[in-house]
Formats: sequence, structure tokens, C-alpha cells
Amino acid sequence: MRSYLTASGAAALLLLAGAAPATAGDGADRSFTIEDPRITESSGLAASRIHPGVYWTHNDSGDGPYVYAVDSRTGKTVATITMRGVGRPRDVEAISLGPDGNLYVGDIGDNLNGSWDHVWIYRFPEPKQLKDATVHATQFDVKYADGPRNAEALMVHPTTGRVYIASKNEDGGGLYEGPAKLTTGATNVFRRVGEVPWVTDGAFSPDGKELVLRSYFSARAYAFGNGRLGADHAVRAPLQRQAESVTYTADGSALMFGSEGERSDVVRVDVRSDGGGGGTSPSKGGGGASSSAAGGSGDGTKGGTLVGALVLAAVGALVLVKRRRGRG
Repeated sequence: MRSYLTASGAAALLLLAGAAPATAGDGADRSFTIEDPRITESSGLAASRIHPGVYWTHNDSGDGPYVYAVDSRTGKTVATITMRGVGRPRDVEAISLGPDGNLYVGDIGDNLNGSWDHVWIYRFPEPKQLKDATVHATQFDVKYADGPRNAEALMVHPTTGRVYIASKNEDGGGLYEGPAKLTTGATNVFRRVGEVPWVTDGAFSPDGKELVLRSYFSARAYAFGNGRLGADHAVRAPLQRQAESVTYTADGSALMFGSEGERSDVVRVDVRSDGGGGGTSPSKGGGGASSSAAGGSGDGTKGGTLVGALVLAAVGALVLVKRRRGRG
């Protein structure tokens, strides 16, 4: 879902953001700009496990059943996948790669915050070849046990394969757990198992022990075990024009934060892996310094370092977030 900034608020936000965090070295998985003019509302990211340095993304709403593979080395689209066998997508908000090698696409947005009694998840195998193709996708009907709601984050656990959705609400959302296995021909009921803040996307660490959730101005990591949230801490996140997506790199060494808009940026923020699992403890001396919940800059950010509370205060004074009119 888009949010709308006043002209002065947008300008001030960009000034507050400063330069993006330092990128990785040469090669794949560094910060990049999405060059494809068709991708104007990149709303989800998933790192490929088959194709190093490639990220799967999609537009928000109004685009059709398309998923794009973007090479982080160049920012160019290297494959366009058309999903066949699904209805007309309504409000696609998230994408995640499961341990079964399938991509899961979450058509889970609800701009009127409860106007649709069900939403959909589409699933298809990650293509082994990077070329334009039409693939058959399986469509799953989804409902929430406690009634309809808006959501923008869908995460597939990297070891259990269970699907989770985080709802989005000004007063805080919920983490919803899907059934052990999604099924066709029946409704898949997702049940609330935790409380989360305003969330625009999320991602599990490669070992599944942490869940990172981002919002427009911050990100937090939660310990995750036995399907439940544990202790949380702030994660350094860039301030972006329209902060919409997050994923880990395939090796868990960094988080990639994406945004909407034409030629939108995907920003790499390094993390330290304790034990090889891709944890989100801030890395030392180069792009992973800890920040406040406002997503302030660390040692790896060029330009002045801003105090998180000051950023929040300034942004709060200048930014007006509105719901986009619903699409039926």
C-alpha cells in the first residue's frame, strides 16, 4: 500500500535520511537501483537461492500476475514470470521463498482494512532458468480466525515451511500462523500467535531463529522459536522514500531493504552472523552499527549521524500517512 507524503514532508525526509549505508563490495548482493520502468511499486523482495545475487519482486496492485527477477549487479530485470492458473491479483504485497524451493506470493493487502473476507497466496517453483516464462501457480484461499484485516508481510519459515502473515494497523498488528501445510479446495485459516507493531514487510533469518519486521521508519528483530516471538531488539534500517520490503541475502550476511517508486533503491545493511545462522546482531566496523528504533544511521553511513528520536519527531511533524483508496 502506498502512503502519501506532503511535498515538504517528503523533502525533509530525504534530507534527514542522508546518504545510504555503505554498500557491499563489488559483485552481487550490493545496494542497487531497480531499473525496470515497469516496476514502479516494488512491494516485496526475496533473495534467490538458485541464482546468486538475484532478487524476486513484484508490483503492488494493478499490475497483473507478474513476478520479476532483478540482478543486484546491474539493477536490470533478467526474467519476467507470468503466473497462470490464478485469478486476477488484487493487492499483492509480499513474496517469500520456502524451503521447498517454491516462491510464495502474498495477495494479502486490504486497503479498506477488513473489506475482503478472504485473501490469496500463490505458489510456484522458483524457475531454474532466468528467462521470461509463464508458469502454473497454485492458489490458496486464506482467512484469519479473528476476521478480515490488512496485511503487507508474508514470511515462509526456512526450516518448517510454515507460512506466517503480519497484519498492519496503526494501533499495532498481529503475527498470524498458517496451517502446517497449505491446502487447495478449502480455506486456510491463519491464527494470531503474537503482537507486532505497524509492519510493511518481514523476513526470517536463513536459520529461522530470528524474524525481522520493518515499518516505514524502523525495523526490529525478534527471537523466533517453536513458532512464537521472543525477545526483540532494534535493527539498523535506512530511511527510504517509501519503505516497503526487506529480505536477507541468501547467505544471511546482510539485510536488503527495498522501497516503492520509479527507479527505487534496494539498500544493503550488513549484519553479523553468530554461528552462521544469519542473525541480526549489528556488525562491527562497517555498515552494521546499531541504531534506535527509528532506523538511524550507524558507522557505515556517509554524512552526519542522526539521533533516532530526533528523526521520529521531525518525520512525525512533516509526514502525513494516508490510506490509499481501496481497489475492489
